[in-house]
Amino acid sequence: MGQHDLIILGLFAAPVLLLMLLRVNAALVFVSLCVGYVITQFLANDIQSFADLFVSHGASVSVSVMRLALLLFPAAFTTLFMIGTVRKARLLLNILPALAAGCLAALLVVPLLTPGTAQSIMSSSLWAQVVRLQSALVGGGALISMFFIWTQRPKKHHDEHSGKRH
Repeated sequence: MGQHDLIILGLFAAPVLLLMLLRVNAALVFVSLCVGYVITQFLANDIQSFADLFVSHGASVSVSVMRLALLLFPAAFTTLFMIGTVRKARLLLNILPALAAGCLAALLVVPLLTPGTAQSIMSSSLWAQVVRLQSALVGGGALISMFFIWTQRPKKHHDEHSGKRH
């Protein structure tokens, strides 16, 4: 296993470990990564042009750093605001959407790295396997995450059903 394979595994594992240790609802982080991707696709060029108006050309923010920030901003804030929201009883179930979020994060982050770094990672055999499975990883991750969001509604208390008021 080469250095680039370890980087890929780290990109997959880091979000999973972080979400599990902080007991964050990983399904919401998966959806936040999707939002970050949409923002990156639709707003990155406009935001870059706007930023270039205020920053001197010698100190301009690199396009890859700006796109990474746009991608990860929603997921980072979701993680921050959702710390401790997964009860210990459901933590084991949270591993599935956490794995989905880790896979999606790696698939979205690697192409946004600096061209040399991205190309060296993308040339590894492990990355080729990940890309071959990306439809199943993203589709399965989306389905799992949506299922977890749909099933995590707050439970109504018994008194609410009977119409009694306190």
